[in-house]
Amino acid sequence: MTILHDEGQQAIATESRRVLEARMRKEELLPLLELEGRYHEGFWATAKEQGWTALALPESHGGLALGLVELGLIAHQAGRTLSGAPFLTSGFGAAKAIELYGSDAQKARWLPGLASGDSIGAIAFASGADPLPAQPGVRFADGRLDGIAPAVSGGVAADVAILLSAGADGPVLAVAELAGVERRTVASFDNSRCLADLVFAGTPAARLETGGAARDAALHILALQAVVTAHEQTGGAEALMEIARDYAVTRKAFGQPIGAFQSIKHRIAELYGLVELARANCIHAAAREGADDFITAAAAARLSATEAYDSAARDCVQIHGGIGVTWEIGLHLHMRRARSLALEQGSTLFWEDILVDRLAGEDA
Repeated sequence: MTILHDEGQQAIATESRRVLEARMRKEELLPLLELEGRYHEGFWATAKEQGWTALALPESHGGLALGLVELGLIAHQAGRTLSGAPFLTSGFGAAKAIELYGSDAQKARWLPGLASGDSIGAIAFASGADPLPAQPGVRFADGRLDGIAPAVSGGVAADVAILLSAGADGPVLAVAELAGVERRTVASFDNSRCLADLVFAGTPAARLETGGAARDAALHILALQAVVTAHEQTGGAEALMEIARDYAVTRKAFGQPIGAFQSIKHRIAELYGLVELARANCIHAAAREGADDFITAAAAARLSATEAYDSAARDCVQIHGGIGVTWEIGLHLHMRRARSLALEQGSTLFWEDILVDRLAGEDA
């Protein structure tokens, strides 16, 4: 595949952008920062209504049988408009785990609800620098889970979770229904991510994979989510670049637009380069789903998109000067989201290690 989208994919991008720009309002997102465990219900209702939750899932279970490329286009536009819920990514990750590694009964139980958006999924791997620790904090034994999965994105509202747990003979990838599971809401600088500690106490669960296969499967699911997140990050970076550009050509200082000064124009040009590199990496990674080098491509997309969004969030605030840090203008919404997304699927250190290990293996 080239790094250009075809006509149908461009139509998906155009229509999703039109819908989201018409329905997402900064005034609705700002209050969510001060409310724990709440998300923007309008965004999630739109995602369900438009069929975005079903986009990359099989038709046999209520999906539209498209792919990661098309879902990435939706995530890109969601990033531009600061979608106020994490479930598009986490629901996709949970659904793919069940589709790829689950039994027929598990697919029939969960995939139709995840495709319609009536059920919400979460990926409860460990948070922090290493999302795939050698010793997970949740234990799997005799079909039950015990322990705490910390800071799970979407955990406040999720109905089903996919976990990498510790079993007697090594890692276990498991699926668990969350009805009755204790959820401890985690306050963060981006509360719309609905973070929660999931406390398992003899919770029934089903085994998906074990041993080395479990860890490989978990990395694959994490990479799928990382590609979706990278698209979202790239969309946010693109929006910030455009905001900075528009401000630079209208705001005047010393009798001329501030965009005439080299320190401003060079910074915006650098952001353009970062955004385009991230966009190309995202499209390439999405197109490599199922290929041998998918994990490598996903790591590259994740790293370039994180750099683009972080740089754009920082530079856009600086270009705006004092007004850039005010509550009303809302640039801090992007700053908060950039930092949240930079950590959700594993830190840059984690993905750098993955990329180096993969490249070294390919060269060997």
